[in-house]
Amino acid sequence: MLDGLLVVDKPGGCTSHDVVARVRKAAGQRKVGHAGTLDPDATGVLLVGLGRATRLMRFLSVEAKSYRSDVVFGIATDTLDAAGRVVDRCSMSIDLEAVVGATPRFIGEIDQVPPMVSAIKIGGRRLHEMARAGEEIERAPRRVRIDRIEVEAFEPGPYPVATIFVECGSGTYIRALAADLGTALGGFAHVATLRRLSVGSFTLDEAHSLDDIEADPVGALLAPREAVRDLDSFLVDDEIARAVTHGTVFAASGLPVDPGAPGPFAVIGSDGSLLGVYERRGAALKPAVVVGA
Repeated sequence: MLDGLLVVDKPGGCTSHDVVARVRKAAGQRKVGHAGTLDPDATGVLLVGLGRATRLMRFLSVEAKSYRSDVVFGIATDTLDAAGRVVDRCSMSIDLEAVVGATPRFIGEIDQVPPMVSAIKIGGRRLHEMARAGEEIERAPRRVRIDRIEVEAFEPGPYPVATIFVECGSGTYIRALAADLGTALGGFAHVATLRRLSVGSFTLDEAHSLDDIEADPVGALLAPREAVRDLDSFLVDDEIARAVTHGTVFAASGLPVDPGAPGPFAVIGSDGSLLGVYERRGAALKPAVVVGA
């Protein structure tokens, strides 16, 4: 069984689940999962774990992300992107200066209403399943963080198009940001294209196409340790390593961790392999995931 992480450059026209299915077939194993869903029409970085690395995906889902998106102003769709049905249209006389001037209000921690076509669950059902059934329910705003918005290009016209670069925290919906930006400018907007450029330190520079992964899944695979390279880490000797593989709880003061670091922590053995991930629980460090055998 293969253990590790694939940095996939997801193509458009397929779901994140479709990517997992293709990786399962290429790797010849069932234990495959992904971190951070991308919409079917979106492209870019999708992190896929294989084998024991699937247990690490939850630590990757919370990493900061960056995107590039073409936003069309003056047209609203029921999905907030180009895949949806046009529900309103009104030309907008805006320029580059107006778009740039509207972006600062969305920087920092903001409240964002999840789109009806999102994958989150309310009352045990996913919103996109309700949307497909023709249902729409009230959604409570969620707190998200946007660190940077840069307007990289602007095409004027009755339905202007702005290319924006966004750095944001986990759980941010670029579709909702685009719609809110349109509202802030006195009209409508939707996402025409969306490309995820990075998840944490994982970027398109090290991403592989699905065709390349299917041709050589082993060659594209990163070791489990690389999957958690953005976490704080510490090295342990062979004696402690044996205890880690058995899920031992340690006093934080007894391990070489930075007292000020909140964790979680990747625990690395003397051979450089990942043994597990530990989290703080009061004065103790407890195993969240044990990877080493």
